[in-house]
Amino acid sequence: MSEVKDREGFSSRLGFILVSAGCAIGIGNVWRFPYTVGENGGAIFVLFYIIFLVILGVPALTMELAVGRASGRTTMRGIQKLEKKGQFWHVHGWVCYIGCIILMMYYTTVAGWMLSYFWKYLTGTFENMKPDDVTPVFDDLMASPVEMLIFMVIIVILGFLVLSFGVQRGLERVTKVIMIGLLGLILILAVNSLFLKGGGEGIKFYLMPNPEKAGAIGWGKVITNAMNQAFFTLSLGIGAMEIFGSYMSKEHALTGEAIRIISLDTFVAIMAGLIIFPACSAFGVESDQGPSLIFQTLPRIFADMNGGQVWGTMFFLFMVFASFSTVTAVFENLVRTLMDNLDWTRARSIAVNFIIVLVTGVPCVLGFNLWSDVRFFGGKDILSSEDFLVSNIILPAGSIVFMLFCTWKFGWGAEKYLEEVNTGKGIKMSGRLIPYFKYVLPVITVFILIRGLI
Repeated sequence: MSEVKDREGFSSRLGFILVSAGCAIGIGNVWRFPYTVGENGGAIFVLFYIIFLVILGVPALTMELAVGRASGRTTMRGIQKLEKKGQFWHVHGWVCYIGCIILMMYYTTVAGWMLSYFWKYLTGTFENMKPDDVTPVFDDLMASPVEMLIFMVIIVILGFLVLSFGVQRGLERVTKVIMIGLLGLILILAVNSLFLKGGGEGIKFYLMPNPEKAGAIGWGKVITNAMNQAFFTLSLGIGAMEIFGSYMSKEHALTGEAIRIISLDTFVAIMAGLIIFPACSAFGVESDQGPSLIFQTLPRIFADMNGGQVWGTMFFLFMVFASFSTVTAVFENLVRTLMDNLDWTRARSIAVNFIIVLVTGVPCVLGFNLWSDVRFFGGKDILSSEDFLVSNIILPAGSIVFMLFCTWKFGWGAEKYLEEVNTGKGIKMSGRLIPYFKYVLPVITVFILIRGLI
């Protein structure tokens, strides 16, 4: 039996696009993106973010998808199949696996926060609560390792439970439902925010570029943060997208598929901003509140809003959908990596990865209470340190590996990469772009890496 035929793939093109977009759509879009926009001056940041998604995100995504589809394997075995004899590019596969583990060390905790708040809104915790009484709810959650652990464990159990049914019956089927629900909720929430009295200033801040505001913050900071956000939102560099390339058919060219994935990802991020910024403006709340924007600032707004209990429930259900789509997608990467490299069954790989994710997720939970004094990387707490490793080091460094491997002769090579990208119907990648991919893209990404370290 051939290497590709012994793997279960997606049942449809729509399944591939929704699962891949679901991997990209997560806390990067609906939690990190809005507060990063708020901290970086609004519309100017959004403009640079979209530009970098086009000039960095599209080519980098096609590279991961090309390696996956050409090899029919996860990162380590995939690169090993494509590299020249005696080379060691495939070692990066284990870096990808470790990167996905570190990402899940804090991602499952934050997803647990989303689930906790959805449950609180659904069961009436915030009902008739005054705005000033909302903030302590999040403080109490952070102070309770038991509550945080319970919701984190629920997320992990549900994630691996979905994967136990396989790619088509589990991951693809559940993600389709989640994504349809997510898109429906985000449209309803955005329309509600757009019609809030006094929301116009928030829309102006979000969509009307203000060079003076960007200059006050610092153009270098705004541009660099936009580049970092583009990489983070697509989970590029750790093989999280490569795995879905390995499940693809050869029917459609990869450039068009990458554009569709990024377009859907960007749509959700932009819509998340349209939910949050008009609401902040309408209720006189600053939008540059950092990570607390979602869990402290918005609940204060819902407490002031007519029907706030209902809107809060819908919003945090949307947040659960967004975060859970990424959790299941990255879990599939972890599961398939051990299946490919150690010849394990799906059940065994799920069992081992379940234990690994559960155990490694505990420090992040404790980092807000029992281990709150633990600091790394210049005083960062555990969650911030884990995010720093992934966002500032592993993602850009991993993307550089894929760029060099796909475009240089000492790797897979530009000709083979182009051949794979352009196989199938749809938009073709021009060979004239190869010099840009070889010389400019890696330099930009090295700049992101160095800037992130500094």
